[in-house]
Amino acid sequence: MTPWWGKVLVVWALSRLVTTSLILVLASVQGPNAWTGASPKYTDFATMWDGRWYNIVAVLGYPSVLPITDTGQIGENAWAFMPGYPVVARFLMELTSFPWAPVAVFVSVVFSLGTALLFYRLMARVQPPNTALFSVVLFCVAPLSPILQFAYAESMYLFFLTLALYLLLERRYWPLYPVIAIMALTRPSGLAFALALGLHVSYRFVRRFRDPFPVRERMLAASVALFSALMGLAWPIAAWAATGDPMAYTDTELAWRAPYIGYVELVPFTAWFQGGIWWLGSPWGIVVVTALILAFALLLFIPAVRRLGVDLRLWLASYSLYLLAVFFPQSSTFRLLMPMFPLLGAAALPRSRVYRVAIVLLFVAGQWGWLLICWGVDGYDWTPP
Repeated sequence: MTPWWGKVLVVWALSRLVTTSLILVLASVQGPNAWTGASPKYTDFATMWDGRWYNIVAVLGYPSVLPITDTGQIGENAWAFMPGYPVVARFLMELTSFPWAPVAVFVSVVFSLGTALLFYRLMARVQPPNTALFSVVLFCVAPLSPILQFAYAESMYLFFLTLALYLLLERRYWPLYPVIAIMALTRPSGLAFALALGLHVSYRFVRRFRDPFPVRERMLAASVALFSALMGLAWPIAAWAATGDPMAYTDTELAWRAPYIGYVELVPFTAWFQGGIWWLGSPWGIVVVTALILAFALLLFIPAVRRLGVDLRLWLASYSLYLLAVFFPQSSTFRLLMPMFPLLGAAALPRSRVYRVAIVLLFVAGQWGWLLICWGVDGYDWTPP
């Protein structure tokens, strides 16, 4: 009988074969662009877009002097990209003497396998084995799964996020300290996870008479939540210390939304409405964003999602609230939604063979659509991944 990890390995390998084939087809017709020549080889094609920024961080580090635009604003720079992923890649570059591109892809691919294995363990805590395995299938063929083998930090981040969620469900709080530290320095997530932990502590406290929550365990869980919040602020503080500008990180992030709405101050919980108005005008932009917020809130209470358990739903609510507070919606929104991947466990519930085949085919088609829209470059491209 094939062990669970053997089944996951087969699923992962087959999915990478499909995804790699799609990537190679698109690379073969890719024209010259800002990152590559025509018809680039795989590793060059896989290190475009933000992969170049991670390359800069891995080789040169971070600037102590921030770039200033002609209008006196802080321009795009490396401080927007956290060090976890490029540090791992640089370590392997030093160890092997291999260049950035193959090493960066290798790191992402290895972490994607690790995430698939951990995701099965996570889903197996809340779903039957068959459903847990199909959840992994959906994760491996999801429309954005090509990014798991590109020079982006998502693969590494999802690995540590999955591990953190698994430890949370296991109520193993001590190991969360190093996991959160790495996770929060790989992708912005410390504040969202701190909120999830805070809600977890509150929920356990309310239910302490039915589910014992000793004082010592309360203090430990609360301290982990506080640590996560501090790690969520660690990178902005590091940027401040290195540049002397207390708003270095925030203003750097705002530079990426400037082409859409100009340089504006970061006011929490306004960016989605600004984006809605930019895309759809007023009042429809506000109406659509409000409808999306209400629809997602209702989604967390449908039976299939409720079966994921309280802690995973607390993470989904916390991360969605974090995105609503700070993110400006554009083509990168799809990538920013990846940490909500536990929802795939709900999508995996139906056991109908027709449904399962159909959703896999739909997801693979979604990969091709995302590659065409967000990854492939056609002249002046305003749809970054």
